[in-house]
Amino acid sequence: MPPLTLPLSRKGARMIPRYSRPDMVAVWSPETKFRIWYEIEAHACDAMADLGVIPRENAEAVWKAKDVEFDVARIDEIEAVTKHDVIAFLTHLAEHVGSDEARFVHQGMTSSDVLDTCFNVQLVRASDLLLVGLDKLLEALKKRAMEHKDTVRVGRSHGIHAEPTTMGLTFARFYAEMDRNRARLVAAREEIATGAISGAVGTFANIDPRVEVHVCEKLGLNPEPISTQVIPRDRHAMFFATLGVIASSIENVAIEVRHMQRTEVLEGAEFFSMGQKGSSAMPHKKNPVLTENLTGLARLVRMSVIPAMENVALWHERDISHSSVERGIGPDATVTLDFALHRLAGVIDKMLIFPQNMLDNMNKFPGLVMSQRVLLALTQAGVSREDAYSMVQRNALKVWEERLDFRELLLADKEVVAALGEDGVNEKFDMGCHTKHVDTIFKRVFGE
Repeated sequence: MPPLTLPLSRKGARMIPRYSRPDMVAVWSPETKFRIWYEIEAHACDAMADLGVIPRENAEAVWKAKDVEFDVARIDEIEAVTKHDVIAFLTHLAEHVGSDEARFVHQGMTSSDVLDTCFNVQLVRASDLLLVGLDKLLEALKKRAMEHKDTVRVGRSHGIHAEPTTMGLTFARFYAEMDRNRARLVAAREEIATGAISGAVGTFANIDPRVEVHVCEKLGLNPEPISTQVIPRDRHAMFFATLGVIASSIENVAIEVRHMQRTEVLEGAEFFSMGQKGSSAMPHKKNPVLTENLTGLARLVRMSVIPAMENVALWHERDISHSSVERGIGPDATVTLDFALHRLAGVIDKMLIFPQNMLDNMNKFPGLVMSQRVLLALTQAGVSREDAYSMVQRNALKVWEERLDFRELLLADKEVVAALGEDGVNEKFDMGCHTKHVDTIFKRVFGE
């Protein structure tokens, strides 16, 4: 594991190496950012040359820098004087291209054209990586759902035994939730995939709209229908809100695993590798550290949602109150969520399942989970609902208090037997009643 340092790109958030994957970190590196800035400017020059606004040779000269590794330290050095990051970059670009050749670079553009379009390119690339993580998680959930489709466990409401379900249905439920999240992320990606090369206050006064069309086409974006000096931030608010929902779903799964791993439950558990230690003090411990970590990471992702929404309201055609926020939440939220998706996929894929413990837990209160079936049978036999409920509950409470067998208590209850008969009582303890529609649910979820 790398040392716990807190590096990051200039003016960016601090990403923690232990919670970061290199592919996503690379999206937010200063080198990547400057490369995108360069491509925006170079493609804009090409479009302006096509329109006859600038000389063709000047546009072509800009591409002399296509293989340049922009010097981050040098750009920082220039910015220390200019106090403006885009101008610092343009100055550095001219050092590679030549000042005369570069004199038309950024013509008619404003800084936000570069910054906002770049930010959206990064968010699109981040979305693509997040979709890979989601697909990996979906695959793991589907595999375990199929594996345990008919593995019976007790369902719980309020943390209390309710009625039987299956472990496969638990995994299928999470699969359906993550599948909805995938659709949400695809929609959020589409919404964020816009660019703006519209100049100061967005009127195209000094740059032709066709330049924007060209740049966006080259970068895989759609032209923003109407920008001010910035791309509207409602798009970003929706994007980060979607990340927050996905994070909440991750926590939903993580909480279930944590509950299953409790000593008193132990129906499932994180894989515990050879050499792993659970506690510095207690050698017997096997703690659900990965899912506890995922619960915390989900909080970090959701932390970005409110600031993103507050960024929607800007003064007039623009201010930069959103800028510092996005420099933080852009990398932080996407890097953290990317890591969390892959971690959860691994947890689910390697998760230990204990079917016998599930049955043992369900039978701690023998037969009690069948109470509703008996209640309904009594009403069907002509007993009022109020009387039926009373008849079932008086026997159920004895199971709670004395751990007696529910079926035996019912068979000893003259009123119950008078209404249902012994065969009628016994019939209500068939577990197949609770699993008979599992295939139907699976077809709804998985379409097969």
